[in-house]
Amino acid sequence: MSKPTIGFIGLGLMGGNMVENLQNKGYPVIVMDLNKDAVDVCVQRGASVAGSNKELAEKADIVMLCLTTSKIVEHVIYSEDGILAGIKSGSVLIDFGTSIPASTRKIGADLAAKGAGMIDAPLGRTPAHAKDGLLNIMASGDLETFNKVKPVLEDQGENVFHLGELGAGHATKLINNFMGMTTVCTMAQAFAVAEKAGIDGQQLFDIMSTGPSSSPFMQFCKNYAVDNVSDLGFSIANANKDLGYFLQMVEDLGTESLIAQGSSANLNAALEAGMGNGNVPEIFDYFKTLTK
Repeated sequence: MSKPTIGFIGLGLMGGNMVENLQNKGYPVIVMDLNKDAVDVCVQRGASVAGSNKELAEKADIVMLCLTTSKIVEHVIYSEDGILAGIKSGSVLIDFGTSIPASTRKIGADLAAKGAGMIDAPLGRTPAHAKDGLLNIMASGDLETFNKVKPVLEDQGENVFHLGELGAGHATKLINNFMGMTTVCTMAQAFAVAEKAGIDGQQLFDIMSTGPSSSPFMQFCKNYAVDNVSDLGFSIANANKDLGYFLQMVEDLGTESLIAQGSSANLNAALEAGMGNGNVPEIFDYFKTLTK
């Protein structure tokens, strides 16, 4: 059987490697991105280029998005020459980014009115895993639509989870990132307070790592605070965005998270201090200079 035509928008590190994997597995791909160099790389491997989001949606069986914010996703969907204007009945849109669940459900309803399906499928693991088709994929949406695109998802992910109704994938990713980024903020400040108190960071790590606090996140924080090695590939700016989305989701659910508010405030302060491009454990430097 012939493979479905994929329309892919968003050729950053993750998206570009996902497209390479799809092309290596024989999928016809149409691409769009503001980065001409990223587009050219895909074209050199045989991809075609759409002139607009609408044109891409008209030509694709499955539209895939790997974009940075809900605002950008909504623009790509709802602009005059956007995906909603061109998507075909029977097509499926897959959003691989990290978005606000309420926005995802709204987009899904508007696509359904045109006879198209939607899956939200945020990602775990790294761009290197994307190139090899070994991502973790947290998919959600109605089961019939999920099963329709499951073979394509399995070509992109080693572990593909179906988490329920549309929006559950994005909710799960935000909860996961709330837990992870709050943990990194806490541990980075622990090392900063230790330094202020005259406690050796390596000894602190040796002690904490023998107990239940031990985790890969502690290792990342120690690597930066003690060894000056920044090896967790997730920026303060991205963490700040995701904590903001988590807080929006919490508000939409009628509750609150003072823990997330605290982490978000620290991440935002580090961002305003010009540290946004640094990896999250580098917030250690912000905590070192923090005064009352």
